[in-house]
Amino acid sequence: MQGSDPVLEAVVNISEGRDPSWLGELAKATRGCLDLHQDPDHHRSVLTLVGEVDLLIESVLTLSRSTIEALDLTRHAGVHPRIGLVDVVPFVPLGSATMDDAMRARDRCARRLGDELSLPCFLYGPLSDGTDRTLPEIRREAFRSFAPDAGPREPDPMAGAVAVGARPLLLAWNIWLRDVSIHEAKAIAREIRSPAVRSLGLQVGSETQVSCNLIDFAAQGPAQVFDQVESLLGTKERIQRCELVGLAPMQCVTSTPRGRLEELDLSIESTIEWRSQAAQIDIV
Repeated sequence: MQGSDPVLEAVVNISEGRDPSWLGELAKATRGCLDLHQDPDHHRSVLTLVGEVDLLIESVLTLSRSTIEALDLTRHAGVHPRIGLVDVVPFVPLGSATMDDAMRARDRCARRLGDELSLPCFLYGPLSDGTDRTLPEIRREAFRSFAPDAGPREPDPMAGAVAVGARPLLLAWNIWLRDVSIHEAKAIAREIRSPAVRSLGLQVGSETQVSCNLIDFAAQGPAQVFDQVESLLGTKERIQRCELVGLAPMQCVTSTPRGRLEELDLSIESTIEWRSQAAQIDIV
């Protein structure tokens, strides 16, 4: 149950997607973990954690420690871009929590990841100097024009670094394509990219996909992105399926036409709010 502290979401992306037994044990041992999404081709998993700030930071630290003790980045190969074993940790305000709450949690967590686990940490989202740094910028400029904001100055050879962020709710969501080349998938990703949509065209095994972060789903939601991709492909037959990564914001699901939820791999039961209620975590 919730006390007086703000309730946040932390969406921990780790560079391991091919050991379901270990991942299942990791999720089970992580307090506040409401969802585990694993992808063997991306060799990446997303664990969605929800809780009060102090407990949430402890959960992130425990999960991160277990990850870097068990894995080795030098042996990792996967489709998705990455800078570390514990690759991305965004903090997201829920309910009455604010972006300031998320920023404070991000900064505290980054300091502890740096001090206690010796992980170089790069902050993204709104910064204290009034600027805003994006995750794609971190991926391009880490250890180049950006020095770590916490932790060691150089990457750990076996663990890499961590991008620790503060951001609003978004929808992580993929469109799998049928008989579409990687060149066409990348062209489609470029075409649909906008201030509301971040997208990549990826080769995943023998298939291709357009991997999306819908960062303003009120302006451009999954139904609109799906229709845009369908239009660019010329037919719905070239879209194989959609895939939700992690959990969806309730607002995104309720604003989507009910008749399209299954097609878009969305449901009430896969929302942050529904899973939090089921876990008796109050978001107010």
